[in-house]
Amino acid sequence: MKHANVSIFVPHNGCPHQCSFCSQRSITGQQSQPTPEDVRRTLDQAVRDLGERIHESEIAFFGGSFTAIDRRYMISLLDTAYQYVKQYDFTGIRLSTRPDAVDAEVLRLLRDYGVTSIELGAQSMDDRILALNGRGHTSRDVEEASALIQEFGFSLGLQMMTGLYGDTPQKSYNTALRLCALHPDTVRIYPTVVLEGTELASLYRQGIYRPPGPEKSAELCAELLELFEHHHIRVIRLGLHASPDLERSAIAGAYHPAFGELCQSRLFLRRLVRAFREHGIPSGSVTVFVSPRDISRALGQKKANLEALAAQGWQVRFVQIASVPLGGLVFYDSKLEHNVLISGEKAG
Repeated sequence: MKHANVSIFVPHNGCPHQCSFCSQRSITGQQSQPTPEDVRRTLDQAVRDLGERIHESEIAFFGGSFTAIDRRYMISLLDTAYQYVKQYDFTGIRLSTRPDAVDAEVLRLLRDYGVTSIELGAQSMDDRILALNGRGHTSRDVEEASALIQEFGFSLGLQMMTGLYGDTPQKSYNTALRLCALHPDTVRIYPTVVLEGTELASLYRQGIYRPPGPEKSAELCAELLELFEHHHIRVIRLGLHASPDLERSAIAGAYHPAFGELCQSRLFLRRLVRAFREHGIPSGSVTVFVSPRDISRALGQKKANLEALAAQGWQVRFVQIASVPLGGLVFYDSKLEHNVLISGEKAG
């Protein structure tokens, strides 16, 4: 059964800062604050829709800085959600917050109300980039909050952004390395999307800021995805959730309705090219066997991977084989005179 979040958005509530990129209305499609009754309605519907999958699902409060909101309001939302955790056996409650809105007192409170996972909006581990984009916290705050969250026994999630004002691909990679050193359980990667009404929109129109588009961002994020996978850290989100409000508000940057798939395809291409080079596969026709579940990633959007491989001299034909593991690929190495399985156990 596939894990599912029942998401409840608390838009731009609790945050003492206006970050350069932030427009919660566009991101969530919601402006009003949820009440405990709204939470009950959402969870009642989720109980009906999920059925047996409820035992694989979390209740998730996203969209604001949850631990910075009014304490009585926060407790009213948590108390309502916790009743459903106890009655229907949801796996727990997940929330997102700021690194500088975490301390021992609030963590004890969250633990009492069934919270199991906390995500921190780190965004960058470069203090200059954090300052330029109005984050109001430092990389040290991220490190200290992460350690405290883990000390209290919560699952730690970290969120980073690429392409912010003042950022470069190398700085984003350095941020990812520093996040890996904190040993989070999960990571979300959000390439910057410039939204109407934000500071970044003003900087963009003045020509001061030029964000990378979807293609360059996907190339970078594929590299980051591989880095996190190497450190056994799950990347649970790549790019913002597509929505009509977001599409209307996006004026520049890395918006793509299937950005995660774009990154996965780029990663598949990177691995295949590397494997061909490492094994000295000559130019010409090559047959590669992949899992049926990987065929769209292997081909790339609009068969972009086939075109990229052809440009490097390989005319590749992908064949779907159920026995190939997800994420793996098999091709014949004539020098070794046997099949080679990449990203899995050896194939005979």
